[in-house]
Amino acid sequence: MTGVVSVEDALAAVRSRIHEACRRSGRTPGDVTLVAITKTVPLGIVRRAWEAGVEHFGENYAAELADKAPQVPGTWHFVGKLQTGTARHVGDHADVIHSAAPGPALQRVARRATTRGKAIPCLVQVDFTGKRQGVVADEARGFIEETIGLAGIRIVGLMTLPPWTGDPDATRPYFRRLRELRDSLQEAWPEVRELSMGMSGDYEVAVEEGATMLRVGTALFGERPALLG
Repeated sequence: MTGVVSVEDALAAVRSRIHEACRRSGRTPGDVTLVAITKTVPLGIVRRAWEAGVEHFGENYAAELADKAPQVPGTWHFVGKLQTGTARHVGDHADVIHSAAPGPALQRVARRATTRGKAIPCLVQVDFTGKRQGVVADEARGFIEETIGLAGIRIVGLMTLPPWTGDPDATRPYFRRLRELRDSLQEAWPEVRELSMGMSGDYEVAVEEGATMLRVGTALFGERPALLG
C-alpha cells in the first residue's frame, strides 16, 4: 500500500480482499482471523483500529506487547522470536503465540503462564528455507510430541514465513506445504488446526491456500513513517 490513508479505509480494503479471496477458494470469511500487526504503531492508532472493529493484534517485540496489551482490548498475539530475557512479558500478556520453537525461551513462557493460571495457544513455527527460526518440516512432529503436554501452553497449529521475492504467487508452494503438513499432523493431534501464514504482500494467496490467521501490518497501517493519526 502506498500513500497515507486512514486506518478505517485500509481495514475496509483488506477485509474486502479477504472476502474476495474466500469467494475464489470456496471458503467462509469467518474462518479467517485477521491479526493486525502493530509493531512500532503508535498506541492512538492501535486504539483507532480497535474502534474500527479489529479484534486481534500482533506484536513482534515483547516490550511493545507488554505496553500495548493492557491498554487496548482484544486478543493479543506474539509473532516475534521468543527470547529468555523477555519471556515473562510474553507469558503475562500474550493470548496466542505464533513462534513456538525448541529452546529455553518457550519453557520460560510456559512456566510464567502456568503461574498465571493459563495455557497459551501456540503455533509451531516451521521453516522451509533452512535460514529462519523455527523447526524444519521433518522435525515438527518430534517437537510437538515433546511439547504437547507442557503445562502453560497448548499447541494448536503451525506458522511459516516464506522468503519474499516481490511475487505473491511465489509464496504459494510454501503455504501449500504448511497446509499439507498440518493435515498430516492432525491424524495424531486433531487440535492442531490453525495455519498462520500470509502477510501484507501475499495474504490473498494465503487465504486461497487455507490460512486461518493472517498477519497483516503494512496493508493496514502503511509504511511506519506514513501513518495517519
